[in-house]
Amino acid sequence: VLVTISLVMLGVSFYLARVYSDEVNSNFAEADTMCHKQSALVWSGITKYCYDCVEIKGCGFCNGACTIGNKNGPFDSSVCPAHSEWAYKDCKNSYGFLSVLSMVAYLIAFGIGMGPLPWTINSEIYPLEHRSRAVSFSTATSWIGNFIVSVSFLSISSPSALTSYGAFFMYATAAFLGFVWLFFVLPETKGLRLEEIENLFRKPGDKDDTSRLSPDQRQPLAQQMTAPAGH
Repeated sequence: VLVTISLVMLGVSFYLARVYSDEVNSNFAEADTMCHKQSALVWSGITKYCYDCVEIKGCGFCNGACTIGNKNGPFDSSVCPAHSEWAYKDCKNSYGFLSVLSMVAYLIAFGIGMGPLPWTINSEIYPLEHRSRAVSFSTATSWIGNFIVSVSFLSISSPSALTSYGAFFMYATAAFLGFVWLFFVLPETKGLRLEEIENLFRKPGDKDDTSRLSPDQRQPLAQQMTAPAGH
């Protein structure tokens, strides 16, 4: 839940950074067709704020106008009088502190919950004879998922896709749905021995002992289960 809340806060911080950045003056809105609009999936794509303007490659904001330029200034100096501030690549952001606080909150929430607990649960729930192979598969799945998130984030958070705040709202939705699903399907394993945890995952009608290990093979493993395990 804390991870979901912190992700929502991150999305809100980026959204506020957009809508509270300087507005593009309607007199300049269509003066430059390249900077007036961009391809977009979940919003109109029309440049309304400085935040929208600097997201377009080769465009910058000055004095209410979004126009073509580079890091040194606009190509048309008439739209940016002397002593006016030229914004290129980024705008003034009064909510930057909220993004930082939200990121810190996310790291703390992830570190005490979603980070370590899956590895603890993952080491408990599999039958003894399949545990090493199952843990290997789930570890590989985790790292493949990390890779997919890492390589897709910039594309997903681009203005032409979900935008930066939309990407965090999507992640928050995924985290919340995952929490709801786990709440109903994951049994409590606190204070239980590994063999008892294994029994929690047996379906009605399963045999009491489907292990292919002989009693002599299971005995050494059983001796390691004298101390309670769980989360």
